[in-house]
Amino acid sequence: MLIANRRYDIDWLRVIAIGLLLIYHIAIGFQPWGVLIGFIQNNEPMESIWIPMSMLNVWRIPLLFFVSGMGVCFAIRKRNWKQLLLERSQRILLPFVFGTLTIVPIHIVLWQRYYHQDIEYVLNPSHLWFLGNIFIYVLVLSPLFFLMKAHQNGTFRRWLAALFSKPVGLLLIVVPFIIEAALIEPESYELYAMTFHGFWLGLLAFLFGFCCVYSGEVFWQTVLKWRWLFFVVAFGLYLVRLIIFELQGPNYLTAFESNMWIFAVFGWGYKYLNRPSKALSYLSQAAYPVYIIHMAFLYLGSSLFFPLAVPTEIKFMLANLFTILCCFIVYELVIRRINLLRPLFGLKVVERKAKDKTYVRKHEKKTA
Repeated sequence: MLIANRRYDIDWLRVIAIGLLLIYHIAIGFQPWGVLIGFIQNNEPMESIWIPMSMLNVWRIPLLFFVSGMGVCFAIRKRNWKQLLLERSQRILLPFVFGTLTIVPIHIVLWQRYYHQDIEYVLNPSHLWFLGNIFIYVLVLSPLFFLMKAHQNGTFRRWLAALFSKPVGLLLIVVPFIIEAALIEPESYELYAMTFHGFWLGLLAFLFGFCCVYSGEVFWQTVLKWRWLFFVVAFGLYLVRLIIFELQGPNYLTAFESNMWIFAVFGWGYKYLNRPSKALSYLSQAAYPVYIIHMAFLYLGSSLFFPLAVPTEIKFMLANLFTILCCFIVYELVIRRINLLRPLFGLKVVERKAKDKTYVRKHEKKTA
């Protein structure tokens, strides 16, 4: 049978993955090439922060797709295909369309204004691209997923469980990623956004994320038992990429490193994060809304702080504090409390009871 209990570690990993995206985007503004990909760029770069960011960069997006596929596997236990598509349309497609039409143009206008460009409305998914990809994956893979659900005690699942019971068996997951990197040949493995490489890599991660949960407890016991091995291999490959290849290693090697990081993260998460908490209940609800709006505040903060005659390190701290604080203030005081806005940011509408101010929080705790 499929795993029945709620997995808080997966909820935490979703929050962490989205948090890493925020930090990564803030760091881009302090790189000498930031403006080339549409970010407001500080005149004095902090290239040193790119060393740790490069360690995260090869697995942060694939992790998000893995976790999204896992979420679908949990979701179909209690849903038919119509219910799944309706729910994913409400929680993913609607925020994607709304954000593309209304939120993304705000930070593009801020960029245009900062660089004295002509102000014009630009239709671009920008940082929301992965939401569109996830919805496509749900549409394309749902028939396969529900077929697997109908045969959850069949031969394929037993074979998958036997395969995932050993660390060598997890190479079944790694090999397609290596093949994808070899066939697509991206200019850089980390170029995910709105590329063929990002689309196919995301599809693989989404599919195998589903399979990891579908295989049962055995996958989690494997990554738990061998988490140190995965970590050591991943860190060793990162050092090779850093020292020998100056962070631009061959894509097939980076694909292997990426998956080793992900297996290690799943193992550590399963050991330490699989427990409920008030922080998780709040953050799991806030993650998508905060991510959707963060670029507008990042660009606003960049336009305010980057011209200041203060050390670059101070600007980096200010950009982080301003972006994060503004996002959570808007989420807490506006998005979370206005029912009309909640669906536009992937949140469920709640029915308030007799002016009970704690009802929303209680409802979110139940549905987080």
